[in-house]
Amino acid sequence: METNELAAKICEILDSKKGIDIETIDLTGKSVLADYFVLASGNSTTQIKALADEVEFVLKKDYDIVPDHVEGRSGDKWILIDYKDVVVHVMGKEERQTYNIEKFWETKRKDSES
Repeated sequence: METNELAAKICEILDSKKGIDIETIDLTGKSVLADYFVLASGNSTTQIKALADEVEFVLKKDYDIVPDHVEGRSGDKWILIDYKDVVVHVMGKEERQTYNIEKFWETKRKDSES
């Protein structure tokens, strides 16, 4: 599966579980971290965990894709799932506003275009 297809599939999975403000940030050629970040918010730690669990479950079951690394499983308000070229951030609304990953990468994109 191509990385853009993987990112799109992750968005579908998050949407099916009522993820909030799902967004994909294309980092292709702009970062060594990943080609895509997929972001979604949840209303509670329970929903955040359910969203992350569903992504892992569906990708393993349907495509035999497992994450390279997972952070934040202990009831945190931010779970990061690293699929190497696609990194998934599932977080609470407050954490998403505080860290504002979208704005950070928007600024980085503008800087690199200058």
